[in-house]
Amino acid sequence: MIVLGVETSCDETAVALVQNGKTILSDVVYTQIKFHEKYGGVVPEVASRRHVQKILTVFEEALIKANLSPKDIDVVAVTTNPGLIGSLLVGLNAAHTFAYANDIPCVDINHLHGHIYANYIESDFHFPVLALIVSGGHTELILMRDHYEFELLGQTLDDAVGEAYDKVGRVMGLTYPAGVKVDRLAQSGKHTYSLPLVYLDKNRYDFSFSGIKSAVLNLINTHQMKNEPINIEDLATSFQESVVQVLVDKTLQAAQEYKVSHIIMAGGVAANSGLRKKMGEVVACHKEFILTYPSLRYCTDNAVMIAVAGYFKAQKLGIPKKNQK
Repeated sequence: MIVLGVETSCDETAVALVQNGKTILSDVVYTQIKFHEKYGGVVPEVASRRHVQKILTVFEEALIKANLSPKDIDVVAVTTNPGLIGSLLVGLNAAHTFAYANDIPCVDINHLHGHIYANYIESDFHFPVLALIVSGGHTELILMRDHYEFELLGQTLDDAVGEAYDKVGRVMGLTYPAGVKVDRLAQSGKHTYSLPLVYLDKNRYDFSFSGIKSAVLNLINTHQMKNEPINIEDLATSFQESVVQVLVDKTLQAAQEYKVSHIIMAGGVAANSGLRKKMGEVVACHKEFILTYPSLRYCTDNAVMIAVAGYFKAQKLGIPKKNQK
């Protein structure tokens, strides 16, 4: 089964073709980072306009690279939520129009489900699976007992972890995208600043990162008022280690309670070096778990993950291959 995936939830215009949920036939991503850098973040109106300008070109390039025509495609999969409304509408309209014009079934995909299935590109799932989704807009723990079955165990009650990284990076004087730069600084610093570890109710799997964000801001303001210097690398390390500790502890607790076999990390913050290292060290001490996370390319938004999720949703819905109809 060949699935064409379309992803336009934020500032990447992406189209990919994937066979049987594994074999990547083409993967085209047009990123808009340079257009948003001067604003310090993604501007929704700018993002949607750039999608309109690039969507057809990206479609054509993906088909050419895969050496396929529309008649070869069994299913179209497109991100429908969550995301920026204007950006989503561009991809949604393009995907449904393409599918309708070529008489191809079209399935709608939740962006977060796509991030989960980015792991399947390189590793089969061993159920039950626990997914830690960490991105700029979301922090969630999802339990999967089978393909395309999702149970929400916990989520952030305020800031997502990626949002906290970006906000902390900005108050530290870093430019967009600040979260990635915090991670880089943290690799050369020491954990010398005291910051809160917020666990909320120990029997719940919800998260809160607004407190540590405020703690960093207060620490910086206090040092400035006292004319005391701040070691920016040490502050980045202290922030990162505090955040990562909570993420790892809650993930491990949920994995043990629900007796999962496989822990996966998904989303843009799954690329974070501190999180990868700490989660790897902890899981290595528990032989009952497998840990996987996507390659760096598939942590950020892409259409391959949407195509893979589309493959499994099509199976769930009983959509057959063309030669089986």
